[in-house]
Amino acid sequence: MNPRDTRGSTSLMRTKPVEKAISDTEAPEHRLKKNLGALDLTVFGVGVTIGGGLFVLTGTAAATYAGPAVALSFVIAAVACGLAALCYAEFASTVPVAGSAYTFSYATLGELIAWIIGWDLILEFFVGAAAVSSGWSGYLASALQGTPLQIPAAVANTKDGFMNLPAGLLVLALTAVLVIGIKLSSRINQVAVAIKVGVALLFVLAGIFFVKAANLTPFVPPSQPTKGGGGALTEPLIQVLFGMQPGSFGWAGVMSGAAVVFFAFIGFDVVATTAEETRKPQRNLPIGIIASLAICTVLYVTVSLVVTGIQSYKSIDPADAAPLATAMTHAGHPALARIISIGAAVGIIVVVMILLLGQSRVAFAMARDGLLPPVFAKVHPKFRTPYVVTIVVGIAAALLAAFTSIDVLAELVNVGTLAAFILVSIGVLVLRRSRPDLKRGFRTPLVPVLPIVSALVCFYLMLNLAVETWLRFLVWMAIGLVIYFAYGRRRSRLVTGNVEAGGRGGRTSRS
Repeated sequence: MNPRDTRGSTSLMRTKPVEKAISDTEAPEHRLKKNLGALDLTVFGVGVTIGGGLFVLTGTAAATYAGPAVALSFVIAAVACGLAALCYAEFASTVPVAGSAYTFSYATLGELIAWIIGWDLILEFFVGAAAVSSGWSGYLASALQGTPLQIPAAVANTKDGFMNLPAGLLVLALTAVLVIGIKLSSRINQVAVAIKVGVALLFVLAGIFFVKAANLTPFVPPSQPTKGGGGALTEPLIQVLFGMQPGSFGWAGVMSGAAVVFFAFIGFDVVATTAEETRKPQRNLPIGIIASLAICTVLYVTVSLVVTGIQSYKSIDPADAAPLATAMTHAGHPALARIISIGAAVGIIVVVMILLLGQSRVAFAMARDGLLPPVFAKVHPKFRTPYVVTIVVGIAAALLAAFTSIDVLAELVNVGTLAAFILVSIGVLVLRRSRPDLKRGFRTPLVPVLPIVSALVCFYLMLNLAVETWLRFLVWMAIGLVIYFAYGRRRSRLVTGNVEAGGRGGRTSRS
């Protein structure tokens, strides 16, 4: 099918021409300000990645799934992300438009798949931002414990009180920052990233002297039956499908750990959402995506080895929200532990900010295409940011963070992200075949082998997630399909007109 033949189409697989997607970014009422360079993008990627994954998931995955081999879990997750990152880099350099995997899918796999991915990304960024803000609140409470600024239990969290006030206020403050402008967001991010990377390096350099070889042996603990019960719903899907005995640790535990810590590697996904606000996107986007992933992988592996080397994985509390600080306290250095807690609190702030940034850009792109109400595509006349959708998303995420316990919902981020990676990998193959004429600032190597391997690895990690996570994900997808068929399919700009490839295409009758 010719990708330009979309006018008046009612097919669920209708595609938006790449030329049209790019020309839409030049429409005056939708134009975003281009402020970001390769360094900004790399820092954004590191900023969103080095956060909850480094400061929280390391201990949880080690204690529950992989023991010292959690370092291998991070490597496996990084390999899966690295394969997908190469596919993302080609798409981002070819279609430098806000929306990330949503926009890429729209240009290759069709509108229905694009909607599914867009709805998926909304879940990923929205729930992720609320979840991480709750984690930040816990670090803040720990840092202020015993001081005159100690947070009252009634508003510190939803477990001991009626709301999590710090988390909600953080989201609202960051929403204001994002409305004012992405360059200000970038500057704040650079400062925070410097602090938390410095804290991570401090932990590694100080902690390496307290590592005990006995704690790292055996590196891959022998498999053992899962303790407790939760029924089939809490078991990985792969075990239910193939009748495997549920267990922890061993190589199966390493793979389950990889599926869990995958949440820690979603940073480059957010980098791709800033394509329209990037100078020389064909050059800078691939650099930002790949460089941020490489830096974060090195930090994760070294930190996880030091954590499990200082403290035996058997004595790590899976519910501990500050395993790095706890490990340093275990080593007899509470002062360093407090510094680490403060650094983590500062670092997690930018994770929330960048997740909110990614969510607003995806919804902005969907609204500009007519799949969501056009009010969400409005750009501030002075700041040139999508202020309406940013404010709506910020308020909703603040309420979710302040009044809801979302630990279980946060697990949806992994399955949703992996699904997006699979479709982006497939999309590279489709676009190579359908539009070989397009200029590509970066080309994924070893096509078709690498994209196929990327999709298979991501799908295998999805199978290692719990059945209940899959069920919740399917419910969310079902809600999204109802919205699409009730609203988006009829309001799509591919139906209402103004879809000529290469045209200005800036205005719609509903804008």
